[in-house]
Amino acid sequence: MTQPEAPATPASFEESIARLTKIVERLEEGDLSLEESLALFEEGIKLSRLSQERLDRAQKRVEKLLRVDDQGRTRTEPFETTGDDDNDPT
Repeated sequence: MTQPEAPATPASFEESIARLTKIVERLEEGDLSLEESLALFEEGIKLSRLSQERLDRAQKRVEKLLRVDDQGRTRTEPFETTGDDDNDPT
């Protein structure tokens, strides 16, 4: 039996999804101990939440860019960033 890969916070949304896919594949194999399964499941939940937060931030940025003014014209607004949002774990 092999040990699950060490959890690490992926640097990007795409890396998070790739890691989440690997976790699902490992869990579906069914050859893990209860402890290994729980550790992978916990990592998967964290990655799922992190990915959802990243999607929510991206959606807010898009909505801000597509706002419509009183005359029906699309207008943009600057949005605040604190660096690379893909690397922000919060």
